[in-house]
Amino acid sequence: MRLTAKVVVPVTALVLAAGAGTAYHLSGGPKTGTGSASGTQQVAVPGRVAQAYVGSSNDPATWRLPVEAYIPTAEQARLVTTTRDQLIDTCMSTAGYDDWEPAPELPELGGKTLTDWRYGIHDARLTAERGYHPAEAEQKAYDEAMEAGAVDESGADDATLRGCVAKADGKVPDPQPPAVVQEISGAAFEKSQKTPEVTAVFAKWSSCMKDKGYDSYKQPLDASDDPRFANPDKVTAQEIATARADISCRDRYGVARTWFDAESKIQRAEIAKHMDEFDDVAAATREAITKAKAA
Repeated sequence: MRLTAKVVVPVTALVLAAGAGTAYHLSGGPKTGTGSASGTQQVAVPGRVAQAYVGSSNDPATWRLPVEAYIPTAEQARLVTTTRDQLIDTCMSTAGYDDWEPAPELPELGGKTLTDWRYGIHDARLTAERGYHPAEAEQKAYDEAMEAGAVDESGADDATLRGCVAKADGKVPDPQPPAVVQEISGAAFEKSQKTPEVTAVFAKWSSCMKDKGYDSYKQPLDASDDPRFANPDKVTAQEIATARADISCRDRYGVARTWFDAESKIQRAEIAKHMDEFDDVAAATREAITKAKAA
């Protein structure tokens, strides 16, 4: 295994806004339609603000925020990444570095979509086994990959690699979400927590937790961020009990959906203010995917 300065399309592991200390991923291909919070999934239409999408009302992992209509899905991002890796690999081989290889992807850990775990835990079965921790097999695979590491044994110099990357850029652009997308996503995540509807549901959740014997948590992410549960190698009975109480209170008051709806509303308002920029982002995404398919 060799580690190189791999140029990735960091959309499949994009942290547009973090919660619960987990990596978030984008996934799911868009369906044609105008979309709504309970209808057909939205795709980017020039001049029109994308709406939110809810797949299964009981599974936040199937929900999509408005900003996701403008950037690649996980499948599209993998297509672009793989194509760019192949172009760079061929270029490096031509330059005399046959042993050069793209750095391997780390195994997935935690949330699999942008909204999976964005608002906290939601899988009762996993919670009963792992509390606030990812699945044991995922954690093990991730830890093993990190421990194994990777070393570039090709002897390639940075200048050659940069040249090959530039050539790949010319054939298949890197559709990394620009600052405006990341800024709006991050700001909306923070701002949504201060909206009346979200602060109200947080208060209900906190009161519910107090009734169950947990009186130190004011907001849902306070529980998952508890330092006592931070050890990736240890899941305690106390953590599982806390997490089970947490998810029970979340479900009782619809914390995730209330939060998601509030954040979606904020995102749509901000996207409208930057419509030209988001149209450009969507166009760049389409261009990168088209070129990747043709390469």
